Amino acid sequence: MQQSQLKQRFALGQIVITTTASKRLNADDACACLRRHASGDWGEIVPADAQKNEVSLIEGLRLLSAYQDRNGTHFWIITEADRSLTTLMLEEY
Repeated sequence: MQQSQLKQRFALGQIVITTTASKRLNADDACACLRRHASGDWGEIVPADAQKNEVSLIEGLRLLSAYQDRNGTHFWIITEADRSLTTLMLEEY
């Protein structure tokens, strides 16, 4: 499925990025991964964590995805349980 066809499964709320992540991540890749996260494509997490995210969608709990940009920089996207805030941050944060 092309990224333009991804369907958003939950609200992201306010979107923020840590200072370090904003300096190191490729902006296009960060935006693309944000769309993936919102569609339920959890990126590079283990299947058990992906399943936890699916339960979290139903129960209104925190959501976590992991990705890497074209430069190999690993980062997380976390949406809070109340869906008021989504944060992009480097894994080493």
